[in-house]
Amino acid sequence: MNRSRFFVIASILGLVFGLAFLLAPAQLMSFYGMTLDSAGQWIGRFLGAQLVGLAVITWLARNAPTGGALSAVIIGNLVGSTIALALAILQGISGIGNALVWSTAVVYAFLAAGFAYFQFGKSQ
Repeated sequence: MNRSRFFVIASILGLVFGLAFLLAPAQLMSFYGMTLDSAGQWIGRFLGAQLVGLAVITWLARNAPTGGALSAVIIGNLVGSTIALALAILQGISGIGNALVWSTAVVYAFLAAGFAYFQFGKSQ
């Protein structure tokens, strides 16, 4: 898979989950067997705003030339995806939510691996 296609996939994932958190955080989390009070719903909306923003940045960088700006986008996404992967694994191990929480770990593993590949593994 080339970098542009991967960035498009990452952008779509960020946009879909970001909009879901913005518009219906309690309903989204109910799929994972969790409930959110009103404060949790606002935190979910803030998360959604950040996911949408990151999706836009990633989308705009999909055809960027190799250089410092592209590297910053990739490394930022790599750090965020790796931390989220660790959190998703800890959540799954701790038994918070239902089995669907492991799907979050799979998504973040895909994203972290992809961004690591385009930063460190793919020859420029």
